[in-house]
Amino acid sequence: MSLEYIIGIVLSLLLLAYLLYALLRPERF
Repeated sequence: MSLEYIIGIVLSLLLLAYLLYALLRPERF
């Protein structure tokens, strides 16, 4: 795998985790 591909996966996973956290903790927003 190329480095850009790995970085893209990591960034998308971080964004997905942040969105899930925002949905689970709506009182913080």
